[in-house]
Amino acid sequence: MELELIEMQTEAEPRASLIVLHGLGADGHDFVPVCQALDLAALGGLRCVLPSAPVMPVTINGGHAMRAWFDIRHTNLGREEDEAGLRASQQAVEALIAREIERGIPAERIVLMGFSQGCAMTLMTGLRLPQRLGALVGLSGYLPLLALTEAERHAANQHTPIFLAHGSHDQVVVPARAEAARAELQRLGYTPQWQSYPMGHEVCEQEIDDLSAFLQQVLGANI
Repeated sequence: MELELIEMQTEAEPRASLIVLHGLGADGHDFVPVCQALDLAALGGLRCVLPSAPVMPVTINGGHAMRAWFDIRHTNLGREEDEAGLRASQQAVEALIAREIERGIPAERIVLMGFSQGCAMTLMTGLRLPQRLGALVGLSGYLPLLALTEAERHAANQHTPIFLAHGSHDQVVVPARAEAARAELQRLGYTPQWQSYPMGHEVCEQEIDDLSAFLQQVLGANI
């Protein structure tokens, strides 16, 4: 799967990479303002990689074609999951990570981050990856194929820092779905940092500030 990419660098020779996966119907441009708002100057050079998902028909939207990491067949996100689509996008995200490693960024200096569908891909891919990443960031999303996570996860990312954030008024990905992801991660021995904000299916200024602090901590520790 060949993905269109937007790249932003704060210095000519970045020392860390942030791969950001957008939500349903958006594209790589969606999180450019968020990347620009992050306060990460103290970390040295940072490369932000913002891919656009392929265009495909989405069942819950009447089969209308849009950018999506996988099909959504039911409003209950845990039912009738598009396993084939999820796994195809997992391979595409793994290829992005491998590309950053080939360009000289160690895996432990790569952060995988996603919003909504992008959060689902972040957690699914990151927990299964055989290399330890710098961190996983899941915004306003959930853990797909939840029942398969325990059997398929890789020990390499057992102790990778995880930041989860969600809006308490989210009506697209209801808070209970995100809380189920957090509970399953905790059951499996992960220690995700959890933040809830009085907002809907969106990103807020306080969330960006909290995310900046988190990334400064996890990436600053291994400069």
